[in-house]
This record gives sequence, C-alpha cells and structure tokens, in this order.
Amino acid sequence: MELPKNHFKAAILAGQQQLGLWSQINDATVTELLAGCGFDWMVLDCEHSPIDTATVLPMLQAMASYDVQPVVRARSLNPAEIKKLLDYGAQNILVPYVQNAEEARLAAASVDYPPSGIRGVAGGTRAGRFGRIANYHRIARQEICLIIQIETVEALNNLDEILKVDGIDAIFIGPADLAASMGYPGDASNPAVRETAIEAVRRIRAAGKPCGFLTRDESFLGEVVAAGNVFTAIDIDIMVLRLAAEAKLNRWRKKFGND
Repeated sequence: MELPKNHFKAAILAGQQQLGLWSQINDATVTELLAGCGFDWMVLDCEHSPIDTATVLPMLQAMASYDVQPVVRARSLNPAEIKKLLDYGAQNILVPYVQNAEEARLAAASVDYPPSGIRGVAGGTRAGRFGRIANYHRIARQEICLIIQIETVEALNNLDEILKVDGIDAIFIGPADLAASMGYPGDASNPAVRETAIEAVRRIRAAGKPCGFLTRDESFLGEVVAAGNVFTAIDIDIMVLRLAAEAKLNRWRKKFGND
C-alpha cells in the first residue's frame, strides 16, 4: 500500500489557490456533509471549538471518501497532541500561536521522526494504514504539511527568523488575535490590522512560502488574495449555519408581519 498523496500540500507549494472552510461543529455527520460541498480544504479546529483529539478521528474518517483535504488545528504547540493527530492520519497540521524561531523549530521537530525530529514511533496507526505502508516512518514527512500560525506583533517582529526555520511548509496569518495584539480586540478589519496583515502576506510570499488566511470580511479577503495569499478560508461552518437560519426566520417573520 502506498503513502497517500497530500494534494493540498502539492497545490499550495505550487502556488495554486485553495479555497477552504473553517469547521467548529463537533459532529461527524456535519463534517461529512460539508466535505461534499466542494471545498479544497477544511480546518478541524481543536483550539476554539468542542472538537478535540478524541473526536477529531471520526471527523477525519467522515472526510476520507471526499476530495477535500483536512487540516487539523492543534490546541497548542504540544508535541504529544501533534503526535496523536498525526497517528490518526492527519497530514496537514496547523499549529497556533507560534511566537519565535525556537517555537517554530519545536513545531517542525514534532511532525518528523528521529533523527530529524521527535515524533514518537508507533507501528499500527491509521496514518500508516495499520502497518500496511512499507517504510512509513522513513517517508511520512514527505506528505505532511506543517503550517504555523503567526498571530501577534511579537511573532511578526520575529517573522524573518521564523521563515528561515527548516521544516516549516506554510504560514497562516490569524487576523483576530493579531488585532488584539495590536490593541484592537474584536476589530480584525481595522485599517491598521489590514495593512499589517497584508504586508505580512507579502513578506511570506517573498520568502517563497505559501500563506493562508481566514476572515469573513470579503473585501479584506480580496486584498490578502491580491497580496499573494494561497490557501484562503472563506467562512466558518457555525457562522454559515447561524446566519442562514436567522435570514430564513427573518424572511418569514416579515411575511407574517410580526418582525
């Protein structure tokens, strides 16, 4: 049995725009429904949702028969948690809140086996198709995509050094936390935040790395794509559900004249 190809990694390294959805609903049936919608990639968010390392496995299984590529955001830069996500078969790992080159190096080590890294070795995992993939431990890193999240002023100040770290495949800009770090909590579309984020995207692309982004502000999203953003999350599942439900209810309330 061959190691599964990571089409998401290949696409972003080639600079091909990939449209994604952020997923925070902890339900494998909803995950399967969304997996068939045609997105190139979906984030399973363990940091800011009820999704965790136990419940992410059935969600990965629910996505497996669709073309969409899962990206799993760990709760933190925790090598033990990242190891488990990899063993479950996640090939795209997003590590939040990386602040400096030292943390970036730890993230890189966490997704690679010794002697290059510190990933723990296990033989019968889902990632290795339960031992069916020959030489899995030697070749696994080829198809793993490590994305680190830059989301503070401190991290941006250290961006040049972070970009030099071996093993970082891509970088994701988090505008919400960046806005808070800049003194604009809850105002991710503030002009100062937009300018800072767009400049960061340009710096990352100039260094030859793919850059990712999430915002529900479509004009902001258009600006970061124009700046070179490569993998672009266009919405969040829980917000899509809430807004669609409220819009339909409001339409019907107006029909009955009791709005």
